[in-house]
Amino acid sequence: MDTAHALVAFALAAGLLTITPGLDTALVLRTTAVEGSRRGMEAAFGIALGLASWGVAAAIGLGALLAASRFAYEALRVAGALYMLWLGGRLIVAALARHEQTAKITMTPARGSWLLRGLLTNLLNPKVGVFYVTFLPLFIPGGVNVTGFSLLLAAIHIVQGLLWFWLLTSLLKPLARWIERPAVRRALDGLSGGMLLAFGAGLFLARR
Repeated sequence: MDTAHALVAFALAAGLLTITPGLDTALVLRTTAVEGSRRGMEAAFGIALGLASWGVAAAIGLGALLAASRFAYEALRVAGALYMLWLGGRLIVAALARHEQTAKITMTPARGSWLLRGLLTNLLNPKVGVFYVTFLPLFIPGGVNVTGFSLLLAAIHIVQGLLWFWLLTSLLKPLARWIERPAVRRALDGLSGGMLLAFGAGLFLARR
């Protein structure tokens, strides 16, 4: 497999993985729907920073250390699970709030906090690091600089993710007035919170 074929094959595979519904997509959709496209893209850029961190770590070998070290993996897994459970719990509390104003006080984040939440959602998920360690090598042809090419593949994946999230946030704009209804916002918080709780519980119970 030459360089061109490797790039095309990776772009197709990573693109399919990007548009597959998952935790990152749920986080961006919920944030956009309830708090607007600007906050949604803040979460998207936080996710991108998390992916970039794991991409760099995988390229220079830290990801391989995580894959090999049971203690490091387990520590990060538990921390990530607890964080997702905490974030999901906050969303559930907002969904169950009796008055819209109470929900706003409960869940309206400080400026820039969705960037941090998107970042932490990825950094505290060891499966992302293991994914890069196991997935990127499949598309590295012979004769290339492994570190540099790994970083290039990670960059392609990150750009695809940002474009996908931008498309999602743009598609939600026409629905803004409908989404502003308290019942709709609470339903979105409840669904997103439930998904985060499910991901957190799954990560907490997962075994290598």
